[in-house]
Amino acid sequence: MKMNYFVFGTRSMPDAVGFYDAFFAGSDISQIHAEDRITVWSNGDFMFGVAEPFDGEQATHGNGTMLGLNLPSDAEVRRLYNKALELGGVSEGDPGIRSGRFAAYVRDLDHNKICLFV
Repeated sequence: MKMNYFVFGTRSMPDAVGFYDAFFAGSDISQIHAEDRITVWSNGDFMFGVAEPFDGEQATHGNGTMLGLNLPSDAEVRRLYNKALELGGVSEGDPGIRSGRFAAYVRDLDHNKICLFV
């Protein structure tokens, strides 16, 4: 079994799409679908999306919810960490060794948590 997709809720689709288009630029992940309340990116192995909640309520970040992205190198962890901060994201942990792996943590514009690790 492998994960098929992961979706974060957003309060501003244009802001979220701008953040993730720029965040994924330079990687093998690209936007593949945008319709009404959801936008999806993929690299063929998995899909990631941002969506306005189906129930019409305001999107909130999940306390304890985190997306982990496995990257090919320490340099790519640093690049994406810095890119997220340039785009208005917030650091949740500078790049460094954690639990034996090189990792960094950021939050996107909606405060969703992302772990970048090798």
